[in-house]
Amino acid sequence: MPLVAGVDSSTQSCKVVVRDAATGALVRQGRAPHPDGTEVDPAAWWAALRTAVDAAGGLADVAAVSVAGQQHGMVCLDEAGEVVRPALLWNDTRSAGAARDLIAEAGGGEAGRRFWAEATGSVPVASFTGTKLRWLARHEPADAARVAAVCLPHDWLTWRLAGAPGLDALRTDRGDASGTGYWSPQTGGYRLDLLERAFGRVVAVPTVLGPAEAAGVLDPAVLGDRSAAARPGAVPGSGAGPTGAGPGGIVLGPGTGDNAAAALGVGAGPGDVVVSIGTSGTVFAVADAPAADPTGIVAGFADATGRYLLLVCTLNAARVLDAAAVLLGVGLDELSDLALAAPPGADGLVMVPYLEGERTPDRPLATGAVHGLTLRTSTPAHLARAAVEGMLCALADGLDALTAQGATADRVILVGGGARSAAVRRIAPQVFGRPVVVPPPGEYVADGAARQAAWVALGGAAPPGWPLTGTEEYAAEPAPTIRERYAAARDHTLDRCGHR
Repeated sequence: MPLVAGVDSSTQSCKVVVRDAATGALVRQGRAPHPDGTEVDPAAWWAALRTAVDAAGGLADVAAVSVAGQQHGMVCLDEAGEVVRPALLWNDTRSAGAARDLIAEAGGGEAGRRFWAEATGSVPVASFTGTKLRWLARHEPADAARVAAVCLPHDWLTWRLAGAPGLDALRTDRGDASGTGYWSPQTGGYRLDLLERAFGRVVAVPTVLGPAEAAGVLDPAVLGDRSAAARPGAVPGSGAGPTGAGPGGIVLGPGTGDNAAAALGVGAGPGDVVVSIGTSGTVFAVADAPAADPTGIVAGFADATGRYLLLVCTLNAARVLDAAAVLLGVGLDELSDLALAAPPGADGLVMVPYLEGERTPDRPLATGAVHGLTLRTSTPAHLARAAVEGMLCALADGLDALTAQGATADRVILVGGGARSAAVRRIAPQVFGRPVVVPPPGEYVADGAARQAAWVALGGAAPPGWPLTGTEEYAAEPAPTIRERYAAARDHTLDRCGHR
């Protein structure tokens, strides 16, 4: 059977996996880091992709490749296809005021939020592309005037793999398009009137493809000796590729956003809620109908299979653990041991983990806080436990919001770097009140992209069924007092900060 490749161009790094298209068996993989910051020159993503492809042994023998990328960001191109300015990432909060303005201009308050929820499935926040375009138009008018097209990180990388053939060749998918703020999951089409409302004019946007529709063919020249053209038997321009590539070359899948790819990578089904603990925290479930939550807590996106993705995102997740470890002067493994040495609820010590502001609730200027500090709770173990519980409680608030929108939550699938913590795995069922399934550590966003590539390569009505093996299940008696104390501390923190 042919091989396929999946790419995860995330906030922190680029990962590439090569898998058997039929079975999903991992053949090889590679990775490369991305620079820090909330704005990045897309050239850095391209360099990291080339390095990760090299580390994965190249793409010469694959039949198809798909790119999954961090959602929302803003990549602006001029008429020649050159990047206008560094891309603003999803976690850049400078457009928070633009989000508030767009809601106010639609009627303000509940009316404004309802307008956007019904139009696009989501209420604008700083993360969304549309709010970043408003910020650009207001604060960098000279750059804004040069913009001829806007796309997302995965769109741009797919376009580059195709040889950057022109702005009219930009392609995206439903999942990533639904996070822009100007595409409607309900209608399946762009709302160019909302793009104009955000930016002041309409610019070119990528064509939205179906879940298994090809975005083009990889240009052998763009990856040099990493590409099909470098292997024996492949003649540039001949249409004859190596083993695995079709007669027309290596096919590019439509790609998708990272959360939609993760759902595809873990094979989330009915009753599953995925909680991903990475740079951001996400709680999401696949649904058969679109959502329109006027509170703005639940984003009603599309998924990578033709259905819908109900999602809650927090800005603060694994970095809360990192910060606690630095504060205590320990490593992450020792932080986990300390947390498990303290009792559930940490004897009343509560951490509200808004260390980078917060997206859910939408409080970009909020800060973290510690409540319940006493002589008894002034220990490293108590603080470690409070950090783990606070991060999980913030995600549990998101799970509650999903179920309020009709999602079924029979179990939680826990993924991401934060899931490597033994304390997170063991405390999670106490906080979530449900069994927690933890797959083995893996690159599930890249795996989802590879599964999409296999769907494109093999055809069929659904992606191939790849088994998820090696999972561990954790169960524990729910401890509702943990969340009750957290809710009180959270609300008090927001009141004191003046952001409620």
